Amino acid sequence: MASDAQQACFEAGIKFGALYHQFAGTPVSPDSAASLETAIEKSIENQPFCESVTVDILTEKLDTDHGYTELTGEYMEVEVVVDYEGREVVAEMAMQDGYPLMELASVE
Repeated sequence: MASDAQQACFEAGIKFGALYHQFAGTPVSPDSAASLETAIEKSIENQPFCESVTVDILTEKLDTDHGYTELTGEYMEVEVVVDYEGREVVAEMAMQDGYPLMELASVE
């Protein structure tokens, strides 16, 4: 059986999987970025054990030659906080070596 800390880490992974695969490809522009950040945060925060989600769409990096672009990992930084049975996990996503890497920042 998994420990509470392991289960909390698993829950963080579930949140990130849902977040990335649900919203990757969504049309985004500098004008719509703030509302999309809020929509992503509110959507993922509905999931069990999710304490908070912070999404920062990097509008200065958006390639909007045609007015908008598709949301991908290169355009966002994300933090997810999960609390499972008193064990708090903070997980983050940022680009590393050209790939949107999701990693544990802390487990308490």
